[in-house]
Amino acid sequence: MTRRIDVTGAGGVRLAAWEYGDPPKGEPGILVPAQAGPEDHAGPRPPGGGPEHPGGSAGRSPGVLLLHGLMGRASHWASTARWLSERHRAVALDQRGHGQSAKPPRAAFTREAYVEDAEAALEQLGLAPAVLVGHAMGALTAWQLAAKRPDLVSGLVICDMRASALGAASQREWADWFKAWPLPFATLADVRKWFGEDDPWVERPNPARGAFYAEVMQESPDGWRPVFDPEQMLRSRETWVYDAHWEELAQVRCPALVVRGLDGELGRAEAQEMVRVLPRGEYAEVADAGHLVHYDQPEGWRAAIEPFLDSVLTP
Repeated sequence: MTRRIDVTGAGGVRLAAWEYGDPPKGEPGILVPAQAGPEDHAGPRPPGGGPEHPGGSAGRSPGVLLLHGLMGRASHWASTARWLSERHRAVALDQRGHGQSAKPPRAAFTREAYVEDAEAALEQLGLAPAVLVGHAMGALTAWQLAAKRPDLVSGLVICDMRASALGAASQREWADWFKAWPLPFATLADVRKWFGEDDPWVERPNPARGAFYAEVMQESPDGWRPVFDPEQMLRSRETWVYDAHWEELAQVRCPALVVRGLDGELGRAEAQEMVRVLPRGEYAEVADAGHLVHYDQPEGWRAAIEPFLDSVLTP
């Protein structure tokens, strides 16, 4: 089963957290079938949500907080969270502007806000000290939080996120890419086909990529559109693409694993330099995987990170 617990993030923004596995009897929350993704279960705030009543979770064993990347959502972690929940407490967070978390038009989409949201989730859910598993932008949030609050983080998995600056050209490319989306899509099949085959950014057919983007679409009166606001995504991205993040990486004191897909955005040389900069860094790579490592190759992803997680989470 999967249950939703609301968290109050920076500036009062409501965030949806999703806990995988069966909670102890009597704990409040919205329970949803394990085979369905969070996108299928809109509903009222569960009783017990919020900073003063964290769903009855305070004081439970440390666990894992999963942080998706830009445009992602908690349900992208479903396969990872399910095997994790067999032995550990696993929670995936819909970050601000994403999934079923709030998307206030005037909300801050700064690095500080994203980091404070993850910090609030750890504290309100009683997860700390936790292992943070982050993909892309979520990985940056994870290592920035680990540098800021080492008391809350016992381990870190960084998946396909660069520490170097990407620059203004990269931001312009993303803005142009969003404009190229043929919105609205008539059907989810059209979504899968465009992102898996027709998107100019796709070098060869990639069904997993099509499925990934189908998961962040919702039906509207005129067709299928993203659950996020593309402008909010660009605002989120512009707060980190112009800067390098090596200094914060060097401040991470807990064990950290840097994972890359062989065809991902993080090159081997930069990944190994990140491992060198991390005081307790380790390296892993997943064959036949692109940027969406955990989604492209779930079995290879598990094989890469499970030994590290077991070493960090085992008392």
